[in-house]
Amino acid sequence: MKIELENVKPREIETRSFEIITQELGDRKLPEDQELIIKRCIHTSADFDYADNLCFSENAVKKAMDAIKGGACIVTDTQMAKAGINKRALARYGGEVFCFMSDEDVAAQAKENGTTRATASMDKAASLKRPLIFAIGNAPTALVRLYELIEEGKIRPELIIGVPVGFVNVVQSKELIMQTDVPYIVARGRKGGSNIAACIVNALLYKINDKRD
Repeated sequence: MKIELENVKPREIETRSFEIITQELGDRKLPEDQELIIKRCIHTSADFDYADNLCFSENAVKKAMDAIKGGACIVTDTQMAKAGINKRALARYGGEVFCFMSDEDVAAQAKENGTTRATASMDKAASLKRPLIFAIGNAPTALVRLYELIEEGKIRPELIIGVPVGFVNVVQSKELIMQTDVPYIVARGRKGGSNIAACIVNALLYKINDKRD
């Protein structure tokens, strides 16, 4: 069998990938403010289901972009997501990326309270006196704790990116976030991951300014 490869220059691979995504979406019209985010999730995962399962609260994208421009910081539930976020682009607006999962005090609190580290890390994040965007790609318990903190009036996130992947309490935790009055971008169902969480943050950054370095 003869295999034919496309002759694409390295710097043009991403552009060509987005052309293919657009072609395969066919006549489907995505909301203008959501289009880049949805296509970046598809680009990251090669999974076109994100065109259907990615849910946005009203004006979530604009609110998130305004928060980033106002210096909002990102809190993630994995070092992988933290590593994947363009920290230099975020720093232009005064923001930082935090992941508390490996912190000794978080481990100690989780052990003492019999919770996951993700739960304890959300408690630690709630003590930050800065505007926060949460990018959760792994732990549904992080979303559950965020829901509780919101209901208790202890935290008011600028945005929750709720895209944990898996089978246990994943679907339920995402539905809880969608019941709050906090802006959200949620991948409904079982799909998601740390790469998708980072991808959505980066898509928001690139919508503000497409300069990558």
